[in-house]
Amino acid sequence: MSEFRLSLRVYIEDTDAGGIVYYVNYFKYMERARSEWLRQHGFTQRELLDAGVQLVVHRLECRYAKPARLDDELCVTAAVASSGRCRLSFAQSVQRGGEPLCEARVDIACLDATRLKPRPWPPALAAVLNA
Repeated sequence: MSEFRLSLRVYIEDTDAGGIVYYVNYFKYMERARSEWLRQHGFTQRELLDAGVQLVVHRLECRYAKPARLDDELCVTAAVASSGRCRLSFAQSVQRGGEPLCEARVDIACLDATRLKPRPWPPALAAVLNA
């Protein structure tokens, strides 16, 4: 499956007093990229929730290399690294001018939204993952 790319700009609310992106905001950027990846494949978080499906971060591993700063134009990537019956692993990065600033592996679990127990991917989403 190909790598999804999302462009965004760093705003003042993303930074600390020194104009450097606060570390947790990289996770927000990656969440946006995964949500837009879903949208590109015909799904929205709202539609999944309405169908009783909740996607949650199960595991996160992150490495920071260099800081992003106020007004930087960033590219956030998301690529499926592996998938299983009810789990999905994304390789993600935040880049500036092609240079990686932050890289992460994000494991997503598919849950029944009511019971909060693992459940298989909905058939239409499973078809996308298996394509």
